[in-house]
Formats: sequence, structure tokens, C-alpha cells
Amino acid sequence: MSVILFLIIGGVAGWLAGLIMKGRGFGVLPNMGIGIAGSLIGGFLFSLLGLSSHGLIGSLVTATVGALVLLWVVQKIRSG
Repeated sequence: MSVILFLIIGGVAGWLAGLIMKGRGFGVLPNMGIGIAGSLIGGFLFSLLGLSSHGLIGSLVTATVGALVLLWVVQKIRSG
């Protein structure tokens, strides 16, 4: 996958996770960071569950799920 496509998927995944978790995105660069970290987390979680994703939509779903998990964990750590 090209680097530019990876960054775009990361940005969209971070934005979607921000919309779901708090009603708005975080900004372009934070969305990319959250989405890229989310893609790594999502890929790890999907492999643990025996799931696989293919193509652009599969990558976006994996990254978004991972970003949601990341934001949920951060929210739990911050709240105590």
C-alpha cells in the first residue's frame, strides 16, 4: 500500500473514530496519528480473533475499529 493511501486511510479512520467517540474529529494530524495507531491495533486485534480484511474498505474498517479501541482505552485511563 502506498504511503499516501496509508495516511489517507489513517486520517479517515481517526476522523470516523472521533465522530463516534466524541461527536467531532480531532484535526488533520491528530486524526492521522490516531488512525495509523488504530490500524496497528486493529490489525493485531483482528488477527487474535482470526478475522482478516481485504481491500480499501477492509483496511478502513480495521483502522477505525483499532482507533475506537485506542480512544476508549485513553478515555478509561484519563477518567481514573
